[in-house]
Amino acid sequence: MNSDETDDGRAPKRVQNDNKSRRERGIEILRRVVGDEFYERRQKTTNCFNQDVRRLSEEYCFGEIWTRPGLPAKIRSLLCIGMLTALDRATELRIHINGAINNGCTVVEIKETLLQTVIYCGLPAGVDAIRIAEEALRERGIELGEVTSPARD
Repeated sequence: MNSDETDDGRAPKRVQNDNKSRRERGIEILRRVVGDEFYERRQKTTNCFNQDVRRLSEEYCFGEIWTRPGLPAKIRSLLCIGMLTALDRATELRIHINGAINNGCTVVEIKETLLQTVIYCGLPAGVDAIRIAEEALRERGIELGEVTSPARD
């Protein structure tokens, strides 16, 4: 049994023992996912036009959904990678590739998630996502390795 499950396999109800608002909890998780540097850049570019959608993201996306106990953050990150590939959202995909690394995902887990998207989302979407992931991982200084043997038949 997973620690996030009850005896019957259902996720337990979320217990909020602190006095933080949903938005404050969301901002904490958002910062953990995107990293402090990205978060600070985001804050500096907040304006009257985008502040409402950013608040919604902080409060509901990260403060409500990402705080649920049923899935660990790394699984949520891999799901985001798959969904953003399907939606062809390159900018957000790059952010969530970095977030996946911040949440403890391995390069192999990201690669396998993207390979799954090739089959279910199509080759063009999957190839674009792999290219974006390669760029994001290299920017972090992550070596992707040289091919040492032919691809599997």
